[in-house]
Parts: sequence; structure tokens; C-alpha cells
Amino acid sequence: MPVLVTVRYWAAARDAAGVTEETVGAATLAELFEVVAARHGGALPALLRRCSYLVDDQPTGRRDPAEVVLRDGATIEVLPPFAGG
Repeated sequence: MPVLVTVRYWAAARDAAGVTEETVGAATLAELFEVVAARHGGALPALLRRCSYLVDDQPTGRRDPAEVVLRDGATIEVLPPFAGG
């Protein structure tokens, strides 16, 4: 059974999801991608592939999302690419 995690969306990810935060049942980061992409659709699925992620304040880096195991109660920050100078 999937664990429940809190997903926080920032900037363009928040706009694409249409929510600031939500609870999602997912055992891995890859499963989380599938759940939120199916839930929100639109521009979010493509954007998720370009985002960076923090799981409980720890960056996931370039790890395979299928290997990023989520614990019950974790907080996942979805950080889209930022522009600026």
C-alpha cells in the first residue's frame, strides 16, 4: 500500500497543478509522478520531467525516481527550473 506524502508545488509547478499543496499516496518518486500527472494533466506531466525535487529537505539530484523511496509523512518539494540573472 502506498504511503501518504505531502507534495508542495512552487512557481510554474503550482500554476500547472492548480494547487499549492496536496496529499498523495505513492511509494516512490516515480509513482508520485504518475499519480499527480494523472490527477492534474495539462502541462504538469511535461513540467515534472524538468523539475528538481527535495524529499524532506534532501535533494534527489539525478537519482532514478523509481529508486527514490518515500516514507509515510514525507514532504516533497517540486521546484521547476528558475530563470533569472
